[in-house]
Amino acid sequence: MAAEKANLAKSDFLSSMSHELRTPLGAILGFAQLLESSTPPPRHMQQKSIAQILKAGWYLLELINEVLDLALIESGKLPMSIETISLDEVMQECILMSEPQAKTYGIKMILNRSDSMNFVNVDRTRLKQVILNLLSNAIKYNRDGCSVILESSQSTEDMIRISVRDTGEGLSEEQLGQLGQLFQPFNRLGQEANNQEGTGIGLVVSKRLVESMDGIIGVQSHVGVGSVFWFELKRTVDSLSNLDATTSMPLLPLQCEDPERLKSLLYVEDIIARRPNLRFLSATDAVSGIEMAHTYQPDVILMDINLQGISGLTALHILREDPTTAAIPVMAMSANAIPRDIEKVLDAGFFRYLTKPLRINEFLKTLDIALEYTNQSADIPNNEVT
Repeated sequence: MAAEKANLAKSDFLSSMSHELRTPLGAILGFAQLLESSTPPPRHMQQKSIAQILKAGWYLLELINEVLDLALIESGKLPMSIETISLDEVMQECILMSEPQAKTYGIKMILNRSDSMNFVNVDRTRLKQVILNLLSNAIKYNRDGCSVILESSQSTEDMIRISVRDTGEGLSEEQLGQLGQLFQPFNRLGQEANNQEGTGIGLVVSKRLVESMDGIIGVQSHVGVGSVFWFELKRTVDSLSNLDATTSMPLLPLQCEDPERLKSLLYVEDIIARRPNLRFLSATDAVSGIEMAHTYQPDVILMDINLQGISGLTALHILREDPTTAAIPVMAMSANAIPRDIEKVLDAGFFRYLTKPLRINEFLKTLDIALEYTNQSADIPNNEVT
């Protein structure tokens, strides 16, 4: 009992600290990205130093995120939302999300579906997290120019197996005999010696998530041939998905057609941000932010979720009730990176959700999408704007 209480206390502490560490890390990564994109550009040696800061910062952020997940799982506080979903649909999403990483390694991504439609009762966000984690490992530890295959097959009458197959160096019999260690935190079975980035937490988080959805996970491997990491989940005959699994994922809109045109962005946050081609309006709390939105009618609003006084969610509700601000896209921003909380915020009506520390290039692309959305809405008669 004492050991169990100590473990819960440790998990609560890690969860709290993981969240708090994101704030100073945001400053480190934010200013490093600004230095990287400054005008005139930094000199060669400065660029190398900035690249090292960013590499270490993003690695630390990944570590914080995975420690937070592990702490929530071990403390029994991991929120799960079980629903019937199309497995093929989720697999296709994961392939598309992994392709940018695969391109940097020259890896070809292949999706092999089973002959029939498959549905499972799971947490959609956590299922994607497991598949994306296994795909990321398969890409990183593969050989350049090779391939990664994501496939599903029926293993028994009641179970469906999802497999991630790579063509890397594979694991030796000795390493396979240490599978218990492979699914332990911070244990990479010697892979840290090859200078490949990784925290050693992803597999144990994946194992815990699969087990929390009543599944099992395992691995098969041959030296010089490659490895297959797989997990099995219970199938269901229900088909509540309204999307055809063969339908391609829609592409996001491209950048704003007229990026030089001066736009306005209302930034409801307690820090100062900048972008050269935008006129920034700044508010430090939701009440003044709502007032400024009514006064200035900004093209886009960037709002922190955790504000003093009323929250960002309440502020969004107030903005949506007023016809003069109802159509303005509002992007949420927070240091909270828990997937289920992000989904709740998006379901509330926010246009996008950005997590701190910000990836500046990703933020600017998202901002362009929001501005393009504003342009399209402006072309629609007022009575058609929803």
